[in-house]
Amino acid sequence: MEQFDVLIVGSGGAGMRAALEVGRRKGLTVALATKIFPTRSATAMAQGGVNGCLNNVAKEDTIETHTFDTVKGSDYLGDQDAIEFFCQRCPEGILEMDQMGAPFSRTEENKIAQRNFGGQSYPRTCYSADKTGHVILHTTYEQCLKEGVHFLQEWYLLDLVKVDGHICGAVIWNMKEGKVETIKTKAIVLATGGSGRIFWTRTTNPFLSTGDGMAAAFRAGAALKDMEMVQFHPTGLGKTGILMSEAVRGEGGYLLNSEGERFMKKYAPNKMELASRDVVAKAIEVEIAEGRGLGGSGLDAYVVADLRHLGPEVIIEKLHGIRDLAFSFEHCDPLVPPVPIRPTCHYIMGGIDVVDYKTCATELPGLFAAGECSCISIHGANRLGGNSLADGVVFGRVSGAGAADYAATHEQVECAAQLEEKAAEWEAKFKEVTARKTGRPVVEIRDALANAMWNKCGIFRNEEGMTEALNEINQLIEDYKTCYVGDAERTYNMAFVNYCEINSMLTVAKAIVSGALYRKESRGAHLREDFTKRDDVNFLKHSLQYLQDDGEYKLTTRDVVFTKYEPQERKY
Repeated sequence: MEQFDVLIVGSGGAGMRAALEVGRRKGLTVALATKIFPTRSATAMAQGGVNGCLNNVAKEDTIETHTFDTVKGSDYLGDQDAIEFFCQRCPEGILEMDQMGAPFSRTEENKIAQRNFGGQSYPRTCYSADKTGHVILHTTYEQCLKEGVHFLQEWYLLDLVKVDGHICGAVIWNMKEGKVETIKTKAIVLATGGSGRIFWTRTTNPFLSTGDGMAAAFRAGAALKDMEMVQFHPTGLGKTGILMSEAVRGEGGYLLNSEGERFMKKYAPNKMELASRDVVAKAIEVEIAEGRGLGGSGLDAYVVADLRHLGPEVIIEKLHGIRDLAFSFEHCDPLVPPVPIRPTCHYIMGGIDVVDYKTCATELPGLFAAGECSCISIHGANRLGGNSLADGVVFGRVSGAGAADYAATHEQVECAAQLEEKAAEWEAKFKEVTARKTGRPVVEIRDALANAMWNKCGIFRNEEGMTEALNEINQLIEDYKTCYVGDAERTYNMAFVNYCEINSMLTVAKAIVSGALYRKESRGAHLREDFTKRDDVNFLKHSLQYLQDDGEYKLTTRDVVFTKYEPQERKY
C-alpha cells in the first residue's frame, strides 16, 4: 500500500498544475497517477490559446470585459462569482507560465502575442503558434520533476474509497504489472479530463477521454452538474473529427458551403466565423441539413474552411500544426484547396460538482476536482475558446492549494481495511470478467453507445430521440454486466482497461441524456428541436444528478449565482 498526503489523478494541464502547487509545499508528499505517460495528456492537443487580459494587443481590454464575455458565452448558466474569480486570475497564471519558460509567440515588442477567438470582444488569447497546450503541459511537467512530484504512470483509477463520508484513498489498476494497487491519502484531486469518446470517432478528444474521474466521483457519492451541456467544436476534420483549431478562424479563415458562400453572415452577421462555438456549430449543421454541404449525405457531408487568402506566410508560421493535420488526415494542403470540416464533440461543460470555487472542494470532504472533469461552473452552457487552458492554469493551482491546505490541517483517516476490501473486489472482478467465454463484445457496446449519442443526443435533440437513447443506454448497461473481454493476461491488459473505460462512458452518457431530457429549453450548446427558446423562468438553474443505491439517477437543481449581469438575448 502506497501513502501520500495528496493524490492527483490525471496528468493534463489542471492535474499537473495541481501537483506542482502541492509539490511546492514543504513537508507534504504528493503523487500524480495517470493512465498514460504524463505529457501525452489531452492538454497536449489544445492548439489555439489561453485567455487572459494582458493588454499586449488590445489596450482597451479589461478583466470586466473578459468576465462579461464569459458570462454571455455561458448563455447565463455560469456562476458569475466564480467567473469573476477566474478572469481576475488568468493574467497571473499566464505570466507565471511565461516565467517558468513556456515559449509563447511574441509581439514585435517581445510581449506575449494575443489573437482573436470566438465570442470575445478583444484579442486576448495568448498562444504559442498552434501548439499552446503542448508547451503549457511540457513546461508544467518540467517544474513538477523539479519539485519532486512522484509520478505513477500507466496507473488507471478504479474507485475512490471513503470512510464516514471522507475520501481517504483510491484503488488503482497498475497496467505495467497487471495488479490492483491501493493508495492511502488525506486528499485527492480529480483532474481526469473529459469524456468525448462516448461519441467515439466524432470527437476531438484523444482515446483516453472516457470520463473516468466523473464516474468514480459519481459512484463515491458526489454530484454531476450540468452534464447535458456538451460542446461541439465547429471545425473538426471531416473524416476523423480531429480538432482544427479555432485559430483557423481567429487568424481570418472563412467557412464556405457548397455554393461558395460565407454562410455565417446569415447566423452571426457581426461576428461571422468568430461567433461562439455553439452558434457556429449549429449553423454548419443547418447548412448540411438543408442540402448545402459537400461530400454526400449523412456523416460523410461537410463544409469547408478556406485559408488560402491568408497567404503562405501566415499558414506556415502560425498554423503549421493544423496544416500537418490536414495533410495527414484529409490529404489536403490548406495552401491550395479548402479543408473539409464538420462539428465534433469537443468539451464537456458539466462535470463533478465543485461547491467552493476558491478551493475546488466537492461535497465530499477530502475530494477536489479541477479541469474538464469538474464543473465549477465557469463555462455554463457554452465554453469560450481559450478559457479551457486558462481553466487548467487557474483552477489547477487553486485545487492544488485547496488539497494541500486540507492535507496540512487534517489527520489521515484510517482506511486500510476498506482499501483492502475494495481491492479484493476488483481482483475478483478481473478474474471473473477476463475468464468469460461468451457475452456481447466490449467494442460492440462502445459503438452502439456512440451511435445512440451522436444520432439522438448530439447537436440537435428532441424528447423522442433522447428517450430512445436513454432506453438504449440502459440496455447497454445490462449487456455490459455480462460482456466479453477476451484477454486474461495481466501485463498491459488493455482489453481490461477498455472494459473499465466503457463502464465510465456508460455512466457519463446516461447522465448527459438524463440531464438533456430534464432541460426543456434551448440554451448554449443544448439545442432542443421541441423547445427552441431559452426559458429563464424554469431553467435558469444548474442540474445536479446523484447516484442512488438502486443504480438510478436522482436529479435536483441549484440556482445560478448572479452578481451584476442580468440575462439578455445572446447576439453575435
